[in-house]
Amino acid sequence: MADLPRGSVLLADKAYDSSAVRWAAQARGASANIPSQADRKHPHPFNPDLHRARNVVERAFCRLKDWRRIATRYDKLARNYLAAVQLIALRASYLVESTP
Repeated sequence: MADLPRGSVLLADKAYDSSAVRWAAQARGASANIPSQADRKHPHPFNPDLHRARNVVERAFCRLKDWRRIATRYDKLARNYLAAVQLIALRASYLVESTP
């Protein structure tokens, strides 16, 4: 939260639906797009289209973790780990673009 830029939108899931998280985002000049939990008396405004965009990023991380080398972090050096993540992300983006 400390690196949250001014004017940005904080995207999170229901687990982060708390007043403290919303106030922290607002204090940094950002807005929070978090779906309200079912037991909240006064639900906050929520944009489902922005939430779908968050889900795309979450699925990308899940695809990265399908690679055992990334999920278990075998590489001892950070630069090697970063290189592996970049190679896998590049391969994944190529596969997405080449599918009809």
